[in-house]
Amino acid sequence: MSKSPISAQLREQVRRRAELPLRCSYCQSQELVTGVQLTIDHILPESLGGVSTLDNLCLACWECNLRKGSRVSGFDDQTQSELRLFNPVVDEWNAHFAWSPDGIVIQGLTAIGRATIATLQLNRSSLTRSRKLWRVAGWHPPSA
Repeated sequence: MSKSPISAQLREQVRRRAELPLRCSYCQSQELVTGVQLTIDHILPESLGGVSTLDNLCLACWECNLRKGSRVSGFDDQTQSELRLFNPVVDEWNAHFAWSPDGIVIQGLTAIGRATIATLQLNRSSLTRSRKLWRVAGWHPPSA
């Protein structure tokens, strides 16, 4: 299946739907803080039959988008089960994730949250180092 182009209008719709400040739907890194424009992620990848429609698209940082790739599920060590990944269009981030008391680490509140954290490596060392700096500057964690 060949990839379908995402129109500029559809990209803008995805960006308008997102909460301000614009941030990765998964790791919550803010576009304004990183200085890197967020990508458009197919929640159900095109390689698995996903289409380029508003209800299948979200904003993602490059790293999360690459780590997600064509994955739609991940493994939760606590329940020892394979589960679907967090879907930013239908799931609420705060229902599946929370910030550690210092605001540096994303904690999984649900099996889906934990599987997503593990699969996308939402607490990768490069990101936690950046979060520490962003926190000192008062830019992190992003407010709801």
